Amino acid sequence: MQGHEVVAAVHAEVLDLLDGGAGAASAVEAAVARREPLLGPVARSSLVQAVLSRISGMGSLEALFADGGVTEVMVNGPGIVFVERYGRLEETDVRVDAEELDRLVERMVAPTGRRVDRSSPWADGRLPDGSRVNVVVQPIALDGPYITVRRFGERRFTIEDLSEPPVGVVLHRAVRDRCNVVVTGATGSGKTTLLGALASAVGPNERLVTVEDAAELNIDRVHVVRMEARPPNCEGVGEVTVRDLVRNALRMRPDRIVVGEVRGAEAFDMLQALNTGHDGSLSTCHANGSGDALRRLATMVLMASPGLSVEVADSLVAGSVDVIVHMVRAGAERRVSEVLEVRPPGSDPPVQALVVGGLVLPAAASGADGANRSRWGR
Repeated sequence: MQGHEVVAAVHAEVLDLLDGGAGAASAVEAAVARREPLLGPVARSSLVQAVLSRISGMGSLEALFADGGVTEVMVNGPGIVFVERYGRLEETDVRVDAEELDRLVERMVAPTGRRVDRSSPWADGRLPDGSRVNVVVQPIALDGPYITVRRFGERRFTIEDLSEPPVGVVLHRAVRDRCNVVVTGATGSGKTTLLGALASAVGPNERLVTVEDAAELNIDRVHVVRMEARPPNCEGVGEVTVRDLVRNALRMRPDRIVVGEVRGAEAFDMLQALNTGHDGSLSTCHANGSGDALRRLATMVLMASPGLSVEVADSLVAGSVDVIVHMVRAGAERRVSEVLEVRPPGSDPPVQALVVGGLVLPAAASGADGANRSRWGR
């Protein structure tokens, strides 16, 4: 029998013998020895590990998860598995069949507390190793199920890793002076990575409260209180939204609030918090450019409170956010491209460029030095 056929056959046999996985390793070794008695030690060990991965790990994807260069794993239904390795999309020699794919979906989704079925055909979650997983099933996924896993390495990036030295000085100053910073960029541009680096640059005696939809932040600080949103259960109750967590964070004596990403109505609560004394807070927002972020934030404020006028929403954003940092991606490299100072409500122009194209402008050096300033250069 071919290797993958042996794996499938032994897996089916062992599942019939085991209850909850107890004694899996010895049962698999015995089954492989019976079916392939002439295999050498190395080949036999490889088959045993492949079967154990099917039982308790990620099956055929296990080797991809062990590759430190892989930052994204993409399963587009039964068949070929693709990865992003060092910033490039690649086709792998890994194949998954429909049966194994269904098992993978169940194994990834069940521990997260999410549910995925025809009535709720997609789910986001976090794997035990911290990776972020998105699963989409039929009828939405026409050729599915589809699985996309964003992997996060153990390495903690610093501001210096993600910017040129002069830009790093600007970002450190923004953190030191307790500017409210929003990091923008496209998907995969490194927004969350920079957010973690900025949070790690906060003073060691400050209390950080983080709020995320799916926990991803890797912050190099001791006093960090982490909260993660929760979807509704099978009965449609028990949901805890990011907006709920932002409101609760205000009651937890935060020195700074870190919101992983603002996507909707929670932007209103976050901006309200920033405008009422919680300086130095950090967040991210999907945007094509640093200027677009202001419009997106204002739109999200209007989503939360449709009765507000556009002018009031714009004023709330301008009065709450101090600095916008835009990330770009070129291949495997993620770098800070732009930094804008958001000027007070009613200013013309509404923003002042501090960094453009990765180059620091003279405006970045303006203003008196000193801590505890809520606006850049003022």
